[in-house]
Amino acid sequence: MKICFVANVDFAMRHFILPVMRGARARGHEVVGLCAEGPLLEFPRAEGFRIEAIPMARSMNPLAQWRAYTEVRDFLKREGCDLVHAHMPISGLIGRAAARAAGVPRIAYTCHGFLFNQPGPGWRRTLALELECAAGRITDIYLTVSAEEAEDARRLGIHPHATAILNGRDPAQFHPDADARLSLRAELGADPDDCVIIAVSRLVRHKGYPELLRAMEATPENARLWVVGERLASDHGQDMEPHFARAAAALGPRLQRLGYRHDVARLLAAADIFCLPSHFEGLPMSVIEAMLTGLPVVATDIRGPREQVVAGETGLLVPPATIPPLAEALSRLASDPALRTHLGEAGRARALERFDEAKIIARTLDLLGL
Repeated sequence: MKICFVANVDFAMRHFILPVMRGARARGHEVVGLCAEGPLLEFPRAEGFRIEAIPMARSMNPLAQWRAYTEVRDFLKREGCDLVHAHMPISGLIGRAAARAAGVPRIAYTCHGFLFNQPGPGWRRTLALELECAAGRITDIYLTVSAEEAEDARRLGIHPHATAILNGRDPAQFHPDADARLSLRAELGADPDDCVIIAVSRLVRHKGYPELLRAMEATPENARLWVVGERLASDHGQDMEPHFARAAAALGPRLQRLGYRHDVARLLAAADIFCLPSHFEGLPMSVIEAMLTGLPVVATDIRGPREQVVAGETGLLVPPATIPPLAEALSRLASDPALRTHLGEAGRARALERFDEAKIIARTLDLLGL
């Protein structure tokens, strides 16, 4: 069977879709990917995957989206694919519409978060819901990474058989690592008594950085923050640099920005607490990576993270877009190493049970009929 995977940007193709492509190829299928060009595509290409560049745009610009749609449609007509598996909100709409126009026999979609569940003007949320409903009618296999959003899809009439598959990461890659902890803490100047809080995400407003940076000012002096990630060229919204500049002045060496890194697994192993104070999510991979590494997680009580973190058992949940509860949660863990260990061990056990990548990929491929 020939399968085409459609994504928006190289970040999504590299971090979310590549494991599914590997699984499909391992089962004997021919695999091709469509995505906007970007440096992270070197990873799937280095593994021998064919990735074709399509001018995907993360916006509602109709001209840009029409161009992407026509290129995807024409590609699918030429290639004669048996299945299209689309991902992400806008590229998911384009991929499914193009597959229908090209006569692809089977169309699948994995929802990584609904746009209508995100903050924004009412007209945009209404439009997003209407588009999801329209696309749902031409989707044969409808998957979500979040159980709550599978329920949303069924309840709102988007798709009657929406199924949650969750997300997964490889426990062989993400795990406690004493050697990495020792070497990286020395490299980055963290003392043995320091409590390292790590945040791994794109540097955008909805990841909650303004709240996290402010909350850090109220944490104990032994708490320091490592921020891993960068802003993508296609990201929209408020610039985070003024917030980081203010935090740098207030926190001094307690704040370290590490940029985009390929050694996230080792950085997590060197940290003590993982924090993701997002305003909205699908089912964040970073939380799974942290749990597998044995870190207690401080996250917001929103769709996605509250399916991953059991409050008081594997981490702490706080209200989104608030500072005092976040500061209190971080301070509590920074001051209590035994609690960090207890929550982290319970989180790792939960992640091994629920978020093992091999199990998630196998179930996904089975649902896709591969």
